[in-house]
Amino acid sequence: MFDKFYGFDADKMSEMFKTADFSKFFETAKMPAFDMKAVADAQKKNMEALVEANKAAAAGYQEIFKRQVAMFEENVAAVQAQFSDLKMEQPTPETFKAQVEQMKAGYEKSLASLTELTDTAKKANTEAFEILKARIEASIEELNALAAKAE
Repeated sequence: MFDKFYGFDADKMSEMFKTADFSKFFETAKMPAFDMKAVADAQKKNMEALVEANKAAAAGYQEIFKRQVAMFEENVAAVQAQFSDLKMEQPTPETFKAQVEQMKAGYEKSLASLTELTDTAKKANTEAFEILKARIEASIEELNALAAKAE
């Protein structure tokens, strides 16, 4: 619809990106003392690093999700056990104390679980960050090497 007005054809534009080797796109763009193949290779490495970082993050978050499901199941089982032990009679100091201890144990377990989930998320994010950081550092070195060649 818009191509009638603006002369833009999205299908034609997308054909440019359907090549098996993206570096072929740069072959026609010749610039003096500038290695377009090296730029394309660097971009390929950048994309590979992004994919690896995303895989690392996804694996970590998948682990968090699995652990959350397990924690939920454990909590449901604990609550069911508490209700099965609950008697509908006048509480005695001993039963009250036992309930307080159960609540305290539940709180401590929840706190430990949250700490575990936080540590897992931190690990996943750190791993993804380290992958990207290493690629950025390598990319800077590659650009410096290209600039040195151009001089």
